[in-house]
Amino acid sequence: MIRRALQHARRSFATAATTCGRDLKPGDRLHGFTLQRSKVVPELQLTAYQLQHDRTGADYLHIRRDDRNNWFSIGFKTNPPDETGVPHILEHTTLCGSEKYPVRDPFFLMMPRTFANFMNAMTSMDNTVYPFATTNKKDFYNLMSIYLDATLHPLLREADFRQEGWRLENNAFKGVVYNEMKGQYSDSNYLYYIRFLNHIFPDAKNSGGEPQKMTDLTYEELKNFHARNYHPSNAKIFTYGDLPLADHLSEVDSRLQVFDKREVDNAIMMPIDLQGPLYRTVKGPVDPLVDREMQFKISTSWIMGDITNPLESIALGVLSSYLLDGYGSPFYQGLIEAGLGADYSMNTGFDFLGSKGVFSIGLNGVKAADVAKVRDAVKTTLYDVHRKGFDQTKIKGFLHQKELGQKHKTADFGMIAMNLSLPRWFRGGDPFGILSWDELAAELKSKLSQGTYLEDLLEKYLLNESSLTLTMEPNENYAAELLSDEKERLESITTQAHNEHDHLKDRVPQEADSLPTVSVKDIPLHNNKKPVRDSSHGNIKVQWREASTNGLTYFRAINEFKLSTELRSLLPLFTESILRLGTKDKTIEQLEDLLKLRTGGLNASYYSTTSPSDIQTTAEGLLFSGYALDKNIPVMYELLQTILQETNFDAPEAESRIRLLLQSSMSSAMDNIASSGHYYARCYAEAGLTPGAFLNEQTGGLTHIQNTLLLAAQDVGDIISKLKTIQSLALSKSSNLRVSLTCAPDAVSANENALQKLLSELPSPATVPQSVDPLPPSSSKTLFAFPFQVSYSAVAIPTVPYLDPASPHLQILAEILEPKIHSEVREKGGAYDGSSYVSNLGGIFGFHSYRDPEPQNTVNTVRNAGSWITDGKSDMKLDEAKIAVFKNIDAPESVNEEGMVRFLSGVDEGMEQRRREQLLKTTEDDIKLAAQRFLVESMNQARVVVLGEKQDWANGWDNRSLDM
Repeated sequence: MIRRALQHARRSFATAATTCGRDLKPGDRLHGFTLQRSKVVPELQLTAYQLQHDRTGADYLHIRRDDRNNWFSIGFKTNPPDETGVPHILEHTTLCGSEKYPVRDPFFLMMPRTFANFMNAMTSMDNTVYPFATTNKKDFYNLMSIYLDATLHPLLREADFRQEGWRLENNAFKGVVYNEMKGQYSDSNYLYYIRFLNHIFPDAKNSGGEPQKMTDLTYEELKNFHARNYHPSNAKIFTYGDLPLADHLSEVDSRLQVFDKREVDNAIMMPIDLQGPLYRTVKGPVDPLVDREMQFKISTSWIMGDITNPLESIALGVLSSYLLDGYGSPFYQGLIEAGLGADYSMNTGFDFLGSKGVFSIGLNGVKAADVAKVRDAVKTTLYDVHRKGFDQTKIKGFLHQKELGQKHKTADFGMIAMNLSLPRWFRGGDPFGILSWDELAAELKSKLSQGTYLEDLLEKYLLNESSLTLTMEPNENYAAELLSDEKERLESITTQAHNEHDHLKDRVPQEADSLPTVSVKDIPLHNNKKPVRDSSHGNIKVQWREASTNGLTYFRAINEFKLSTELRSLLPLFTESILRLGTKDKTIEQLEDLLKLRTGGLNASYYSTTSPSDIQTTAEGLLFSGYALDKNIPVMYELLQTILQETNFDAPEAESRIRLLLQSSMSSAMDNIASSGHYYARCYAEAGLTPGAFLNEQTGGLTHIQNTLLLAAQDVGDIISKLKTIQSLALSKSSNLRVSLTCAPDAVSANENALQKLLSELPSPATVPQSVDPLPPSSSKTLFAFPFQVSYSAVAIPTVPYLDPASPHLQILAEILEPKIHSEVREKGGAYDGSSYVSNLGGIFGFHSYRDPEPQNTVNTVRNAGSWITDGKSDMKLDEAKIAVFKNIDAPESVNEEGMVRFLSGVDEGMEQRRREQLLKTTEDDIKLAAQRFLVESMNQARVVVLGEKQDWANGWDNRSLDM
């Protein structure tokens, strides 16, 4: 196997070198770049090249791999000078037009003009990157041209700064980034993490921006920051995939030749010098969903490791996993199981910040009286682990997980490689270092075999008092103080007002003619088939997908059954409990060790789907999934049976552990809503329209959160009896059970034998009273009151099933409306995001906004969306909408996802092909008819939901809240 891998890698290197026109070696020059070094990584079938641009000093990393999903990124070191968020606002403003592409928003306008399956820009603590990915060569160079011009030659108009950054309008602060960060600071986990960074890295200002400081940023400061930092001498360029390196270098060189090399700020931020224990306390918001007595957050952190030492970095990562991962881990047992907190704090774990590693262990949901106990328990746990030594079986399990991760054939490997390389590179590390897993793993195993390597690291870095302990205590006045601060800033800055009409008037027209585009003609008529076949074991159907899987087998099973509303609401708790409680013969720690050592993990989750032919018909049940090396599949099945059928709900500790699970869910609920409020608004709006949406809301929406709050107040014994009822249904020999297997052809026979054994040992299905609950009545307009600084909104309208001829038209209509929604909700309204969407299978059309300062205006705007189409005054840009649809349909899939649409939803390749043809044939008349039928005539059936502060405009709405 190793020999074949090496031969393949050498062929890959030869191919890559040939595409450059010759065999490249260090010192060779090509298209203005000099190769500094290269590295073959056989286990990943890739060759990496590190180059530098001769004229400017720009750094370049290319990873050559036989992968048609090609990636590009240009990034810059952007150490923030203060907390005004200048790197973040510049990231947005850079994408608002450039010299070659002087349109207002080329980034957004390119969305429907490209087949890119990823386009984004991201600001990190000390760098900003602009990546994209596409499988189309023409598209790749179109986007490369736009990204290079946007970053190196942006127009940086003041009107765009006011739009994206901040402005004063109608006596209120507005701005896309401003409202984004107000939303971020409504998330107490995010706030705690930022305060942690403030204290562990005092020089690392929040690059995203603190809302209280963002309004200090001036337009001139923005331009100056770009001039200092967005220069090729400060750039790191990344490419990945099967396109020739020589073509990349030629294109990039042509853009860099107009620059000269210069000195740049490459300072790498360093953490605080901890010479002893340091204790700090900060204030945070009160969570209305959690007991007032359990709202403290506390963590202790140590500086450990150096980014230039990849072996020690890997070892410290293993050490961190050993201490933290799983219910049987030392810290879970010593802190959470001991009742000191509800779950880990956001900064818990090991990560590289700047050039140094930081390890933190912390808790959310801590009582005031237990704060000091947490510190003591952390110290006790570390010394206990050191005294007992590291269990080698557990270490082998963690290394096995790494091995499986290397083998997994993912569609976004380019992004993984980029995320592994770039942050380390920006911070003085080796971009090749983490890529060579086999070399590092062999060296690590050698170190481990010599004795006490991990124990020595633990003693070196963690068994000392040189640590930072940060506590966040709840402050009842926190939200009021923020409002007071904003009011004071408004009063002090009134004379600098920039009203809405001025900033919009100065923005250039949104004309896309100067932008490159792909064509509808480039969309193939037939989809890329991934053939599957069916077999059966008795009355149980099995779907097979045979493909190259690097020696892995992927398993899924669905067991369908109907449940009452009461039992259904407990399914999420059941799927957590079976991986928490253990059995009569094995503790959860022993089960976790076996799972890590022999599988890639097992998962259970609630499953539901809507019929492709009828939106009133649904199916539900449980979905099980897992993967393992082919040789370990029989063991994986044994573990699946053990976990599902033998979980001991009668154990003495079962009640306390289930209560802990409920507390953990409650502890994170508020922050989940703050970070994904549009999802929760959308779920609730849809729930009153179709049975499928109702099921999703009950098991994953606001209703589920409310049910969790109610469960926490109930007798756990009663809950356990219902969980045991679900257990009797979970996995049985029933015609409602179906299985999917993805494996290599040479693993089929062994998989058939293992599956036959599993199915033959399943019990007969239990009989439980079933009920079909009618949809409960729902209000047309609902507001959920939350203490957020910004709001989230959703409007949902019922439509038609997947197989209805109008359904493809709605899919395109959603894309046609995107530019108008973007203009009205984001540009004019100041929301971070606004979008139209369609649930093809669910039969729902909708709109939502994210971190929105004026949700009532958003709702009023989208109610008129149908008339934008039917009045004939708007340019539909039908071809662009089709391109936007197909870039999602034809996006690359990971091998374990192939054939899953058919298995999970019943939509087969024939249905997909018919829909593909309908999408391509859709006309403007089809779109107008769909808009008239669903967005004009059916708007009275819409359900509207807003999450945010209670407002006068919501009088007459159904006003609700979630709290203890």
